[in-house]
Amino acid sequence: MSERRARTARLLSVLAGTIIALACGTNYAYSAWAPAFAEKLKLSSTQSNLIGTFANFGMYTAGIPIGLLVDNKGPRPGALLGCVGLGVGYLSMYRAYEEGPGSIGVPWLCLFAYLTGVGGCAAFAGAIKTSALNWPNHRGSATAFPLAAFGLSAFFFAAISSIAFPDNTSDLLLLLSCATFGMIFIGSFFLRVIPNAPNPVERNSSDSTTLLRRTKSGGSKYSAERSSFEPGTQSESVSYHDDTAKTLTDLNEPESLSLSGEETSSLLSNSSGSSPGDIPYHLAAAKSRMKDDSHDLDIRGLALLSQMKFYQLWLMLGLLTGIGLMTINNIGGDASLTGHWIYWARALWHHYDDSASSEFIQERQLKHVEILSLMSFCGRLMSGIGSDLIVQKLGMSRFWCLFISSSIFLLAQICALRISTPYLLGFVSGLTGLGYGFLFGVFPALVAETFGVRGLSQNWGCMTLAPILFGNLFNLIYGHIYDRHSIILPDGQRDCRDGLDCYRNAYFVTLAGSLVGIGVSLWSIRHEWVGKVKNRKEVDREREA
Repeated sequence: MSERRARTARLLSVLAGTIIALACGTNYAYSAWAPAFAEKLKLSSTQSNLIGTFANFGMYTAGIPIGLLVDNKGPRPGALLGCVGLGVGYLSMYRAYEEGPGSIGVPWLCLFAYLTGVGGCAAFAGAIKTSALNWPNHRGSATAFPLAAFGLSAFFFAAISSIAFPDNTSDLLLLLSCATFGMIFIGSFFLRVIPNAPNPVERNSSDSTTLLRRTKSGGSKYSAERSSFEPGTQSESVSYHDDTAKTLTDLNEPESLSLSGEETSSLLSNSSGSSPGDIPYHLAAAKSRMKDDSHDLDIRGLALLSQMKFYQLWLMLGLLTGIGLMTINNIGGDASLTGHWIYWARALWHHYDDSASSEFIQERQLKHVEILSLMSFCGRLMSGIGSDLIVQKLGMSRFWCLFISSSIFLLAQICALRISTPYLLGFVSGLTGLGYGFLFGVFPALVAETFGVRGLSQNWGCMTLAPILFGNLFNLIYGHIYDRHSIILPDGQRDCRDGLDCYRNAYFVTLAGSLVGIGVSLWSIRHEWVGKVKNRKEVDREREA
């Protein structure tokens, strides 16, 4: 296909990935229909929370096997698996709700919830992988759109439900089934990996073929004889001169010849002189001599365990997500399901105004969920696009976005420790959502640059195991502290009327975690800068030799 058609196809793939991601984050809308679902099916709070937990487990535990599928077979099989998982899962929930209590056992409901989690994970992995491959020099911006849509999913479906059929859980579940299946199924036809085109300077260089034949031990091979495509790549190539066909075959692997620091045009630029993978020949030559070139790496699977950077990123993601999830998991939900769920908004309201009804408090809690979702959406967009600007325009590290995320979390913890008026809790939920969005907006790009884009899906699956550990750890700390200040009501539920003291000590723990995050981010920035300086000196010595 022509260069213009290839660019259009890449943009359509980003749009399709964004729509698919919008259908994948529906697990975060569980609190919108869980109370009515539990009430009609006569489920206890433990059973209802167990169903929600299985949905989250599906999202996180399926990351590695789904990643293997997407990395080896391409993004489209993952998307198709996702639409089936989400469609079947929510349709089964809808039927159970319609048939009433006793129609389907709790283990089956947990299985259906698990399917929705697996489906969301599979389709989302395909969307992220496609965006990262099609725009190797704009990975932060390209992945920011599906990442932001994923964070907005709960708000999107809850808003449609409240407008189209308020207080109708049956129609909401049917909407979730049909909409998620349709959005992902239709979007999968536009989810394509387009081969990147060679640069004109590189095509006219007599030494380009020699460069492409260079190999690098332990990394990708620039062999002109190599013709394997990234799984899922379009079979037709961008048309250029016949004498460059052999070179173009090698360039179908965008991660092998991209240099993000040299591409300064916008993702939506109209420039026809370059495509996402284009780099000048002399830069490619210098780049091929860099010892620590993340774009040439293909580290995945068990090989990650020998990489210190893996543990650094894994612990960083786990620490910051744990800080965010402690607040996120204890805001939303229904006051009737608080046997095992705890809410700092409810604690402050009972201390501030003991006449506040459960319905009023629940309404305020859902407002906080909406604030979190919107601010997470904004944070993911700003972080993804901003990280590209930081790297390409300023020549700085993407780790600055993690520093910003840690700083926002620090400010959120300070607000949580100081605010005793429930009307001001929007600052806590808003800052938490913004910090959480900044974290996830840049992290896939960091993983791709550190370990290579070809194994991004399974590597990201490994990374998403961290929130399970740290999220539960911080929630246990919060719950232990809350329980020490609460009393057990006659109906078996816990209630705390000590206001800020109900959870203050938990936020001292996350405050310390935020400071650790800031320190590790600054260390990572310096470590990356020292490595670049060392590589630049080695390249200069080779040139002089």
